Amino acid sequence: MPTRLGSNSPRLRAVRALLTPKSRRKSDRFLFEGPTLLEEAHRSGLEIDELYTTAAAYERYPLLRTLERKTPTYLIAERASRQLSDVESPTGIIAIARRRLAPLPALLVDPRPVLVLADLNDPGNAGTLVRSAEAFGAAGVIFGSGGVDPYHPKVVRGAMGSLFRLPVAVASAGEVETKANAQGRRIYGLDSGAPDSIASLSDTAPLLVVGQERHGLGPWESICDRLVSIPAPGSADSLNASVAGSIALYQASLSRSE
Repeated sequence: MPTRLGSNSPRLRAVRALLTPKSRRKSDRFLFEGPTLLEEAHRSGLEIDELYTTAAAYERYPLLRTLERKTPTYLIAERASRQLSDVESPTGIIAIARRRLAPLPALLVDPRPVLVLADLNDPGNAGTLVRSAEAFGAAGVIFGSGGVDPYHPKVVRGAMGSLFRLPVAVASAGEVETKANAQGRRIYGLDSGAPDSIASLSDTAPLLVVGQERHGLGPWESICDRLVSIPAPGSADSLNASVAGSIALYQASLSRSE
C-alpha cells in the first residue's frame, strides 16, 4: 500500500512548487497528472520518480498498483490533490519525473525537419505543436528561451504524451542561428505576408520557425534564411500558431517523402 501523507507534509509543498518554472528549473523535475498521461509515460518508458494518489484513484486505476512496485507512491487526501493540481477537476493522480532537455546540436544533426517556437508563450499552442511535430516525423522541437517552459503543465497536457518521446531543447535565436549554420541547416520563418508559399519548399530538413500570433517572429525573423507563407484564400487574416505550425510540418513531411 502507498505511504499515507498528512496535508502539511513537506513533500506536498515541494510538489506544489513544481507548478512554477523556477522550481522546475531548480529541481530539474516536473509534474503531470491524470491516468491518460500516466499511461503515456509508462508506454514511453519515462521513469517516474514519485506518485501521489487519492484512495479513490488508487482503487480505480490498476496501473498505479503496478507502478507502486518500483516507484515511491504516496496516498493523499482529496483536498491535497486539489492543491497540487492546476485543473478544475483533478483526477487524484500526480506523477513526478525528471525533465529531459536535449542539447541543441543533437537535434540539428538529425536529418529530419525541426520545429522552432519563436518565444511562443501560449502553453496550449506549444503543447499542440509538440504533438504535431511527433505526428509528422520531426526530429524535435526547439523552444525559444524567451517563451513558455516546455514542462509547463499545460504544455505537457497539450502534447498528450509526445513530450515524453520527442526531443526538446531550449535556446535563444542567436544560439539556433550559430548551431544551424555550423550544421549547414537552413531556417525558414512562417510569415503570412511572405510572397513565397511553403508549398515551394523543397528542403527536406528545414528548421521551421513559428512565431506568436500578435507579434510574429520578432527577433527570430533576422535569423531566417527565407520567409514562407501558407496560402489561405479565405477572409481570415491569420492562422492560429498551432494550426500554422502543424500545416508547415505536414508540408515538410510531404517534401521529405517526395
